[in-house]
Amino acid sequence: MSDPQGPVLVIGDRAGQLASALMAGADGLPVQLLGRPDLDFDRPETIRPVLHGAAAPSLMVNATAYTAVDRAETEADAALRANRDGPAALAAWCAEAGIPLIHVSTDYVFDGLKGAPYVETDPTNPTGVYGASKLAGEQAVLAACPRAIILRTSWVYAASGRNFVLTMLNARARTDRLRVVADQIGCPTTAPDLARVILQIAARIRADGWDDRFAGLFHTAGTGWTSWHGLATAVFEQAARHGMTPPVVEPIATADWPTPVRRPPDSRLDCTRLADIFGLCLPPWQDSLAGIIDEVFRQRREGAVPS
Repeated sequence: MSDPQGPVLVIGDRAGQLASALMAGADGLPVQLLGRPDLDFDRPETIRPVLHGAAAPSLMVNATAYTAVDRAETEADAALRANRDGPAALAAWCAEAGIPLIHVSTDYVFDGLKGAPYVETDPTNPTGVYGASKLAGEQAVLAACPRAIILRTSWVYAASGRNFVLTMLNARARTDRLRVVADQIGCPTTAPDLARVILQIAARIRADGWDDRFAGLFHTAGTGWTSWHGLATAVFEQAARHGMTPPVVEPIATADWPTPVRRPPDSRLDCTRLADIFGLCLPPWQDSLAGIIDEVFRQRREGAVPS
């Protein structure tokens, strides 16, 4: 069922931020994408038949998740199917096939009250259904697959899809004044940077084989940290290089922007273990943001996306 030199099997949506970044960044590494409508976590009966029909893989990457943080409060079953039950089924299949599974999780498994960057062994305490469903997924994957690598990441965005950076740029087209929360901090992470780490881990496993040190949790986020207000301000500083006049970005408190779920006020991730075990480190978030903004405006000039 497995082939050490077989393809990397990516489970995800071709239009999704991470799955598309994995496909774009493969750079000669054989990658096979499986996802909707053929393999659908909302239809569990589709999972095993599709996996059994795939080419014998060297390992699997799960790039599928339910990420609507507020909507999850009223769609708990859907969040659990995507974030717990689907990953559990993938992990069980990988264990049977004898291949590693790289699974992506989130900083929202923490409550954000530590007051310092989180390490992998810190206690978890999600504050909403989304975070709880992702934590349940971590636990299910680790229980089912001894060769599971779980990468917790945070504040993911790309030049396409739905994310905070594009929301800010699109909002600028409608107004010259924005109010953005300034008392929540974290580590912005681009989907291409996260994909690059995943692909480098996959390439190493394919070249050198499995090492038991690889198993378990790894924090994997952009280097450095900021607030949502700081990120928005930086977005417009970068966009100004492309001729966009920055709006006024007013800092506000979380209490001034109520949401169904309390976000972690400080979800910074300490990524030391990733560097120690794999020798990998994501770039400073400011550098990666500049590249994403350049790509957004390149696409807009070429008419690939609406401005």
